[in-house]
Amino acid sequence: MPKNKGVDHPIMLGIVGDSAAGKTTLTAGIAQILGSDRVAIICTDDYHKYSRAERAKNGISALDPKGNYIDIMENQISRLRQGKPILKPIYNHDTGELDAPEYVEAKEYIILEGLLGYTSRALRSCYDVKVYLEPVEDLRVRWKVQRDTGKRGYTIEQVKKSLEKRKNDSVNFIQSQRTFADMIVRFYPPDTNREETGAHLNVRHTLRPTLPHPDLTPILDAGVKNGFRLELSRDIDGKPVDVLDISSKIDSRWAKNMEDLLWSLIPEAQYLRENVGQFTNEMNKSVSSHPLTLSQLLIAYHMVKAALGHHAV
Repeated sequence: MPKNKGVDHPIMLGIVGDSAAGKTTLTAGIAQILGSDRVAIICTDDYHKYSRAERAKNGISALDPKGNYIDIMENQISRLRQGKPILKPIYNHDTGELDAPEYVEAKEYIILEGLLGYTSRALRSCYDVKVYLEPVEDLRVRWKVQRDTGKRGYTIEQVKKSLEKRKNDSVNFIQSQRTFADMIVRFYPPDTNREETGAHLNVRHTLRPTLPHPDLTPILDAGVKNGFRLELSRDIDGKPVDVLDISSKIDSRWAKNMEDLLWSLIPEAQYLRENVGQFTNEMNKSVSSHPLTLSQLLIAYHMVKAALGHHAV
């Protein structure tokens, strides 16, 4: 069983969000920071009960818990938290079929990303850090069209029809999980370019007091006019939260200062800095983003601190 310095179990991160919310991109960067050989990535969408064709026939969407083996997910995530291996099902997103299961061993860090990771109390109790991704809806729709037409063979009309069909399930089953997150991450385009979908997006972090967030004031006090803003606010439920805004127009010098501060707070990960914040855009080119980099680092910070025993579940 993998050992962390301050706890006796693997550190588990949940990343939940609607389809095409950016979960896979965020997950890949966090795993790279922590070291790919130290991270197991679990897609909770692998626990779908039905193939794509079967869902179309029975009218149950992939967003509906009734179309997923939530009980098996609970059992297997609990086993991973105990450091035990699992035989994980596989849902093939390219073909829409259920493939042969995969043997997965627990590692020092485990990232679970997908649609329904916070559906039950049993699932939520397994995480050390919980993130909810909620890009503005117009942006998520553009991301979904880009992905599903470019990688999964759909037409634009098919994607839009699917989105409309899933609208109620999205509200009832996905968006309702937002309340359980420690951090809500919201990418959004700048006012000067509402069509932006990539490297020049802004990001807003809603930081709930369920985790001890890093002290960013040394940078924010100096860089408040240079792309950062941190303020006390109220969440949609009226509860107090800190809101951190990072602009796409942030000066590279101030971004580097923030990165250096965060890296200094997670010294175990400093040797893995080169490709953090990179992603593949709609032109299939690798580009980088300061807001994405800093988002990944903030989450990785909590993972490392949890491994050191600084976070209580």
